[in-house]
Amino acid sequence: MDNSPEHLELLWNALLSRQPELIRKAFESLDLTSRKNIITHLQNMVNEPGWQPEQRISAKDALQALENHMDQDIQNGHH
Repeated sequence: MDNSPEHLELLWNALLSRQPELIRKAFESLDLTSRKNIITHLQNMVNEPGWQPEQRISAKDALQALENHMDQDIQNGHH
């Protein structure tokens, strides 16, 4: 994963865009380790205090858009 500030900003803008196709496309560009880290962070955004309501909504939408990817990873033994 490209960790440059510009790339990370574009990645998170896509992941939190509330646009399922854009979310999935950004997620698909990541390696398995990065995908796991993203899912954990999105879950933290939904469940932990300190996040703004709009951020929580965006994170929840992203998790819903990525549900199929998570199911496929589990089915393929990547958990």
